[in-house]
Parts: sequence; structure tokens; C-alpha cells
Amino acid sequence: MSTVKLPIAKAITAGLRDAMRADEKVMLMGEDIGLLGGVFRVTDGLHAEFGGDRVVDTPLGEAGIVGTGIGLCYRGYRPVVEIQFDGFVFPAFNQITTQLAKMHYRTRGQVRVPMVIRIPYGGGIGAVEHHSESPEALFAHTAGLRIVTPSNAQDGYWMTREAIESDDPVIVFEPKKQYWIKGDVDTDVRPATGMHSAKIVRPGSDATLLAWGPSVSVAREAAEAATEDGLDLEVIDARSISPFDVPTVVESVKRTGRLVIVHEAPVFGAIGGEVAARVSEQCFFHLEAPVLRVGGYHTPYPPARMEEAYLPDLDRVLDAVDRSLAY
Repeated sequence: MSTVKLPIAKAITAGLRDAMRADEKVMLMGEDIGLLGGVFRVTDGLHAEFGGDRVVDTPLGEAGIVGTGIGLCYRGYRPVVEIQFDGFVFPAFNQITTQLAKMHYRTRGQVRVPMVIRIPYGGGIGAVEHHSESPEALFAHTAGLRIVTPSNAQDGYWMTREAIESDDPVIVFEPKKQYWIKGDVDTDVRPATGMHSAKIVRPGSDATLLAWGPSVSVAREAAEAATEDGLDLEVIDARSISPFDVPTVVESVKRTGRLVIVHEAPVFGAIGGEVAARVSEQCFFHLEAPVLRVGGYHTPYPPARMEEAYLPDLDRVLDAVDRSLAY
């Protein structure tokens, strides 16, 4: 076993490095990812090790980056492209949703597009709109894409490896505010659960908190704080947005009777609403209270000084738990 302690950013770097060593068809593309090592230094050192033919600095043009990646898939490559910030993925939205997601189906299985799109996402770093957004629902609505989001270093490494090995296109939303949070990474033993299974990160019996990406830490903090009031909250890290591991959530809710969903994206039209509907359908006779959601507001991401009021925090999550328990 070779367990090392790494921040999430460097766990992803290790995943990229090991994938490139294992398969010469894996190559990286993006703005400033080469000599600079990426704006968050996730690709730091890879240009020096693998050269400019496999770690390619691109012009500022997200549609061109993704479109070129699709073409490389036709030539047998496994491109990993980086979108520098979440809010700048939209110039590539057309390429992702109308070409990348549908090429396999459109060609009746003759063409695979094993491409990974890495997107640092979410708030909490003092930036503004275009640099702090959570657009996962916009892509999850398009069939043909796999979407995952790590919340810890172990998932940062293995989700990167598994996404690159997938023959389907995968979007990896990386929680940028947690890039430098350290955790144990075992690079030898592949997790048995795979990248699309949800994980119970804290067992409990009074209510279920469901979160993903940057919101998992908030949910865990809320569960720990709730113990002071004698509450035992279960916390689930969804890990995968599409496909979504609904059965794990349903089993949890059947035991606890209550569900609070936490995410940074605006509540209106977000993934939390889809999960709430599924749980209501499958747990109707087990629910002791309506499914509640805590997320961003239906407004453009605010200026940096106001983001703490926008993002779900400990108090808003605990308030939702109290409202659920009051039924």
C-alpha cells in the first residue's frame, strides 16, 4: 500500500500523471496549463515531464478547446481539457451538449469520445460571477454525459483516473475552494465503489443530509454541530451527478425519515429538485417531513463581499434541519 497525504489539487495532479504514464494516448489541453502549470497549479510539472506535444497550451477559446478534443477522440486520443473557470464553460456549451454528448449515439456506437473536461467550480475564493458558479444541472440535463465531483483527495485521484479510463465523455467538477485541503490517498488500491456510487460519510438516524462537491464539508460541519443538541444526522456525499445514485439516498431516507439537500447552485431548477422528486416518489410513506433544499439564490453570483450570504452555511443548513424536525 502506498498511502500519501495530498491536497485535492495535487491528488488530481497525481491522477493525471499516472494516467499519462499508463497510456501515451492521454494528453492535456487548456489555457495556461503548460509552462504555468494551470491557474490553480493542478497541471504543475506535467509539461516538463511529458512535453509540449502532450501538455498543450491553447488560445483563449473554450469552444475551440472542446471541439479540438472531440476531433482528437476520432484519432484515438484520450484528451483531458481544462476549462479555467466554471463560468467560462458556456462558450463551449454547444460543443459539449450537441456534439460531445451525442456522438456515440448518433453514430450508432461506431464512434467513442473518451474525453474528460475538468472544470474548477463553486464559490468561496473571493471571486465573482464567471469564476464561482455551479452549472452542474445544465449539463446533467443532457443525456450522454457522465458528471462527477470529488470532495476529498482520495476521490480527486481516483475519479481522475476513472474518468480518463471511461470510454464515455466525463465532466469532472472540481471544488476549487477545497483544492488545498489535504487527505489520505491510496494510489495502489482502486476503490470498489467506482466513481458513480454515493457514499455515506457519516452515519446517523435522525435525518439525512445530502451534499456533493464543496457542500459536503458544510454538511459534515452541520452534522457535527447538531450533536450538541443531541441530534444524530447522516451525511451522504453524492459524488456523482449523472448518473445519480438515487438508491443509496432512498435507503437512507427510509431509515431517517427526513432529507435536507445542500448544494451551491441556485435551488431553482437545480439537481436537488430532481432528487427531491425521486425521493418523494419512492419514500412517500417513510417521509416524516417534506424534502428541504438549501442552496444558492436565483440571482447572478454576487460580488465577493456578499458571497458568504449567498452560499449555504452552517446556520442555513441547521435551520433547515430544525424545520424538518418540527413537522
